Amino acid sequence: MVFLTIAGLGMVGMSFPPNLEMTSRGPLVLLFYDGFERKARAGVKGAIYSQGRRLARYLYRTARRKQVHTGFYTAFLSLQHSLRTVGCDVRINDFASAEKRPNYPIGIAGYPSAFEFIRLPNPVIFGHGDLGQPDQAQRAMELHNIGVVIQPGEWACEYNRPWLGDKLVAWPVGIDLAAWKLPSVAKDVDFLIYDKIRWHRDVEVPAVLNRITAELDFRGYSYRVLRYGHHIKHEFRAELARSRALLFLCEHETQGIAYQEAMAAGLPVLAWDEGKLVDPTQLPYAPNLRVSSVPYFDARCGITFTMQDFQSTLGSFMAQRDMFRPREFVSDKLSVETAGRNYLEIYASLL
Repeated sequence: MVFLTIAGLGMVGMSFPPNLEMTSRGPLVLLFYDGFERKARAGVKGAIYSQGRRLARYLYRTARRKQVHTGFYTAFLSLQHSLRTVGCDVRINDFASAEKRPNYPIGIAGYPSAFEFIRLPNPVIFGHGDLGQPDQAQRAMELHNIGVVIQPGEWACEYNRPWLGDKLVAWPVGIDLAAWKLPSVAKDVDFLIYDKIRWHRDVEVPAVLNRITAELDFRGYSYRVLRYGHHIKHEFRAELARSRALLFLCEHETQGIAYQEAMAAGLPVLAWDEGKLVDPTQLPYAPNLRVSSVPYFDARCGITFTMQDFQSTLGSFMAQRDMFRPREFVSDKLSVETAGRNYLEIYASLL
């Protein structure tokens, strides 16, 4: 590591790996994304197609009050922001720059379709994204020059390790503390319930969500329910601003950006966490894997519960609610600056 001053940015003392190419804007980072929101296509026509499609999708989904970004694209946008925050020259789907530097790393994110259109000899750091199930991912590693596969958290690495070995690295996206410092409004709701129950909803909604709301009703706690995929971002922000805590319902998360955004907004989290892998596409590959709905979490953040102990845990949580320090945890572990520096280290390791 060396200390460099980036001209024009005033970033004195920023620490960068010395083997990265430096431009007037900072260390050069070449990123590619192919997915629903953005297409990795070469040339001017390809860029026009990608931008036009991205705008059309944004307008279409906004008009229908649907989330406009997939989780992978949200992670990709956060990656860009983190790298630029620490002073990098980030270029997106810049085929010409990559072709001029065939030995320079590129980061690829999104879906397996990326490899249909990004046919470059450069060493690759892949993620966040989807390489398919582990056996498919193993084949992709053999066909493409993938040196590192990043996963959002440790249990996701463990899930893939039998197939991808030591090329796996855990890297969570950064959470922007400034963006989630919400306006001060009256807190008139005890819990914002974030319903991200994804599998077997016909069984799990009555067994989990309905039991929880019945208990809250019985104790006289107020709550609002937002279902994942059925709201837009400003609604989430508005509900967080008026809520005293987040009650997070999800079988398991590889990172869990929504609950971390809530923590960045200062809300302690009461999280359902049975520790069991449920996804039917993953379960055959790792039936005994211990997972989590809140993989980045400690005593500052809140408390986790299983349905067996929900009633007692609810009492403990409410007794401590004002003593948790979730924003401090995000600042320590998940800031955009931390994410940017860590990704840059992984990226430079391919040189």
